[in-house]
Amino acid sequence: MEVAASSADGGLGLGAGVDAWAAASLAIDGGESPERRTARMVREVIRESPVVVVGRRGCFMCHVIRQLLAAVGAHPTVIEMEEGESPAADAAALPALFIGGESVGGIEGLIALHLGGRLVPLLREAGA
Repeated sequence: MEVAASSADGGLGLGAGVDAWAAASLAIDGGESPERRTARMVREVIRESPVVVVGRRGCFMCHVIRQLLAAVGAHPTVIEMEEGESPAADAAALPALFIGGESVGGIEGLIALHLGGRLVPLLREAGA
């Protein structure tokens, strides 16, 4: 799993939470399975970040989501899952977008918010 925050130019740079994630990954986990640890860390990032995109590396729909968000001035934290990694029981639901800690769904939910004129106010409310 890789966590990145989009930079202002649309590229990906390491997010501030990466060091904390690395430290958590190196800590003795007390028997916590890798899947549970991944799911817990993803939930923490979603809770702490205004906008989060969770998807698979190289997913073109994740790219479209990031581009649309950048076009309205939001630069999300991006969590790229490796093949075989799952942030939750329903990995088929990727890519997933979270704004203000709440699930928006995938690209369809994002486009519906945008076309309905609700995306920018929701992003502002979340502090993005």
